[in-house]
Amino acid sequence: MRFDIISANPKILESSLQSGLIQRAKQKGKIHVYTHNLRDYSEGKYKQIDDTPYGGGSGMVLKPEPFFKCIRELQNDRNYDEVIYFSPQGLTLEQNLLNKYSLKENYILICGHYKGIDQRIIDTFVTAEFSIGNYVISCGDIAALVYIDAIARLIPGVLNDSESAMSDSFQVETGFDFPHYTKPENYDGLKVPPVLLSGNHEEINKWRFKKAKQKYNLIKKFEK
Repeated sequence: MRFDIISANPKILESSLQSGLIQRAKQKGKIHVYTHNLRDYSEGKYKQIDDTPYGGGSGMVLKPEPFFKCIRELQNDRNYDEVIYFSPQGLTLEQNLLNKYSLKENYILICGHYKGIDQRIIDTFVTAEFSIGNYVISCGDIAALVYIDAIARLIPGVLNDSESAMSDSFQVETGFDFPHYTKPENYDGLKVPPVLLSGNHEEINKWRFKKAKQKYNLIKKFEK
């Protein structure tokens, strides 16, 4: 799977792309990630990539020319399944969507900044627009990292335990994963629930389902 990230601030991406799960997926050859600095596709002495919005208002908008040049060059080299733009107006990114998109091969990821990008970029190239939540972050690069991490862990062979991705929160019937415990059995007076020590897997599974469901229902009640 290939990700081409178009960014106004590629340094923001460096640390996360070179460590953790994303780095392991790259080392295993499961994903390939390339970053493209928007300024490399800008013209003029100062390599300007943003300008004031038509119609007035505060903030700056990323200009169309560098995006058009970069995306067209990429699309001339290969076919892309999706060109994704991350924005607050996008469809909320949830696990069912990630499961679907993990089956695709080539992505262009557009990272916004400031007040966003010129609408003509969206109208011409973007096939999907996603939001990672109803809040504001400083740039789309952070959302792109979330997307790559969430997609990569679904690719067979990326995780050491082939079943772990399928038993995660939002993949299971209860919505959330169940509570986990490990050794020691008693720490600072806090004991592991006896059912987990019983060896009765039927009862253990019932307990886990009940606890996961309780956690899910509690969060849903809090959200209301």
